Amino acid sequence: MKNSKSGVIIGLESHIELNTNTKLFCGCSTKGSEEPNTRTCECCLGHPGSKPILNKKAVEFALKLCLALNCKISKELIFSRKSYFYPDMAKNYQISQYDIPLGSKGSLKLRSGKEIGITRVHMEEDPAALVHPAGMQESAYVLVDYNRSGNPLLEIVTEPELESAAEAREFMKQLITILGYLGIFDINQNIIKADANVSVKESGFVKQEVKNITGFKEIERALQYEILRQKTEISAGKKLDQETRAWDSEKGITFLLRKKETEEDYGYILDSDLVKTEITTKILDKIKKEMPELAHDKIKKFVSKHKIKQEDAEIIAAEKQLAEMFEKVSEEIDPILAAKWLRRELVRVLNYNKKELHEIEMDEKHMIKLLRLVESKKITDNVASKILEKLIEKPFDVDEYVKKGDLEAVSDTKEIEKYCKEAINENLQAVEDYKKGEEKALNFIVGVVMRKSKGKASPKEVNEIIKKLVK
Repeated sequence: MKNSKSGVIIGLESHIELNTNTKLFCGCSTKGSEEPNTRTCECCLGHPGSKPILNKKAVEFALKLCLALNCKISKELIFSRKSYFYPDMAKNYQISQYDIPLGSKGSLKLRSGKEIGITRVHMEEDPAALVHPAGMQESAYVLVDYNRSGNPLLEIVTEPELESAAEAREFMKQLITILGYLGIFDINQNIIKADANVSVKESGFVKQEVKNITGFKEIERALQYEILRQKTEISAGKKLDQETRAWDSEKGITFLLRKKETEEDYGYILDSDLVKTEITTKILDKIKKEMPELAHDKIKKFVSKHKIKQEDAEIIAAEKQLAEMFEKVSEEIDPILAAKWLRRELVRVLNYNKKELHEIEMDEKHMIKLLRLVESKKITDNVASKILEKLIEKPFDVDEYVKKGDLEAVSDTKEIEKYCKEAINENLQAVEDYKKGEEKALNFIVGVVMRKSKGKASPKEVNEIIKKLVK
């Protein structure tokens, strides 16, 4: 892709930890004790004579992602040994796939409509965790925790078609959305890492690999730094060579690990302990039946069926649980009103409370009751927002709460007019300021009326009445 408009070429190799209960080739738990080296066995630790046994659930999860990414699926699942001498892999090789990946020639569409090619999706085991007590560059020694060793990973390799750090982050966000819909990855428990191959036009597109960027939010930050670093070095008259670098998230920099190795350096050989697994039509048909409706399908449906804005549809569909709530709420409430409240107010209140939708007890029934009152104008938006804030903390009967609190909207125009006159008489300076053209002064008077009516008056109606009264 030497015709990059931005002058930047990025390819991603994303490593996704699958949300299985046991490891890829043994029965050790992927979750539980965090005390180092306690979730291990002879297989995890590479003891002589130990034999790997393939995790069926991990294969099913991998096939789901291959289908979701429109990949061509291999008829056979074949594993190889990726040989290297390093403490994070006790047997001195990693079980991975090389010649024939499980999935190939797929694609993922960004929100912009641009399609990013997927070169391959393959399965492999996670190496152990290396712990550097004083930081990666300063530590005099390293500790090894084999609890993670053998966890099931999927590696997703893109074509070099991403043209900016922001585009790379968008790719990762879309990938995580797909993983969430498939139910094969838990963002709160499972690890997501990426290696990025970055090159810039100024160097003649000499590739530099940045390894081990953990968390999709770090992707953009790491790539922004690396792109700037490469351009700065070229401007200073330096020549770039192909190399592998690491990302230090604490310092916000990349640093040299080694000169770039090639795939041939790993000496791949077929793993003689693992037989070929046939991917039959029967297996694929079973997986296809289990596939959920994905985010891009929901977006199309929300726009065409419910007539909501594309942007609203994209934000709602980005989270599976939010999308499912919207579908249930919009069966009984005007979809445009439902979209407005779920996309803006519900998300706002969740963010303020630092909570995820799955962490709260409130469900679509509470949302329907609340929005039914808004839709029928029995309560104002302001009152509804305050009720929603309380519902997040602990659910309750919305109708009963409104009655007990005397929160029904003031629909009597005479009563609202009375509040408006009181507010005007009490704030003559604000009235004068408004007459001089200061719109903020009008908002101040409206606020006074809203307090007098305990938020039960419609701000729009209050606004109109005040304008008439102060002419």
